Amino acid sequence: MAPPEKPTITIPPGLALDVRSGLPEDLLFLLQTYPRKRWPEVSLHESAERWLQIHDWFRQFSSSLLTGTTDFREGKQSAAEFHRWLEPRLDTFLEFLEGHHHHEDSVYFPAFAKAEPRLEMAFAILDRDHDAIHGRLAALEASGKEMREARLSADADRTRFAADRLAGTLEGLLGPLRRHLHDEEDIVIPLLLDRGDPVKGA
Repeated sequence: MAPPEKPTITIPPGLALDVRSGLPEDLLFLLQTYPRKRWPEVSLHESAERWLQIHDWFRQFSSSLLTGTTDFREGKQSAAEFHRWLEPRLDTFLEFLEGHHHHEDSVYFPAFAKAEPRLEMAFAILDRDHDAIHGRLAALEASGKEMREARLSADADRTRFAADRLAGTLEGLLGPLRRHLHDEEDIVIPLLLDRGDPVKGA
């Protein structure tokens, strides 16, 4: 089955992922009813709990990738040890994040926008975020391959330069990813609390 066609919505330049500091107040009307400070106090919908758990995993895992790369650059691991540690974790992170975003774009965001048309712009913004993040994920995948090739070459300088580029790519991903996760939660969690899960019908 082909994914649903994305609506054509013009997103103001100031709401691009790289420049915004949050979403406009007019898109956060449900967050006013269900503010973050209330989330630990209420019985969260099962899908909302799962959403937050997945997002926390992304935050923690991406941070651990940067920490591990920094440790290697500081001489706390050999190139072989770092490669054994990095490769499976990087592959898992890339696969999981790309799969999660694909499911949101093709299933959840269209269902959410249909359930609450006033949030159509919000989901268009979040969908556009995914495009920006995936460009960084492609760069991260390329950095990982460069790191592997450098290690196999047994060239210490090449390996060091590859690790520097990997760290820079990770640093360039973390800020936008955290911004996106936070803004998505501000839209999705209150909507799930208010309406339930439109995909599961409960």
